[in-house]
Amino acid sequence: MSNTETARTGLSPARRRWNATDLGLIGVFAALVAGAALVPGLAVNGFGVPITFQTLAVMLTGLVLGPGRGFAAVGLYTLLGLAGLPIFSQGRSGLGILAGPSAGYLIAFPIAAALVGWLATVIIKRTAKARALWLFLAATVTSIVVVHTLGVAGIALNTKSTIGQAFVSDLVFYPGDIVKNVLAAGIAVALHRAFPDILVRRVRRSTAVPAGS
Repeated sequence: MSNTETARTGLSPARRRWNATDLGLIGVFAALVAGAALVPGLAVNGFGVPITFQTLAVMLTGLVLGPGRGFAAVGLYTLLGLAGLPIFSQGRSGLGILAGPSAGYLIAFPIAAALVGWLATVIIKRTAKARALWLFLAATVTSIVVVHTLGVAGIALNTKSTIGQAFVSDLVFYPGDIVKNVLAAGIAVALHRAFPDILVRRVRRSTAVPAGS
């Protein structure tokens, strides 16, 4: 940001270090992802992978917090679950989940939050119209490229099924993901309107006139 723009807006360039607010947001969104896992999942996938609200929470986390804090929030959730807290879907926890059919999806979550967060940063900085549509597209592309790709790989590796069989079983998640991505984009746009600095994380400079001037 130029000095002229800084003087006009009262904002300094984006902060490079996280402060207490950033850490608080990371904790809140990690809890959001965990809470989404507590909602009973519908196990319609042929390999027992349930449909949950976690992908909605993961995408919303990235769309609101950006790549770094989004990755940190979802990564924190993942680490706590692997450490033994029963915060994965169906109350599961521990390293054993990495040997199950859900492993690929779980590994994909932090990566997806980082990617969609980066895309959201580009969109928010460069577009003023149709942001909801662009954020929806960003979430959908991320779902396909990261979540579904790694999910299929995890199913194939941990169930000894073929890639084709894993791919077909993963297709059941697409309709729900579209709906969840629409919701995530809409909520993210509303949050960005209410809190314009939540993604860019700028610091306001004082515009008070010095005494005696």
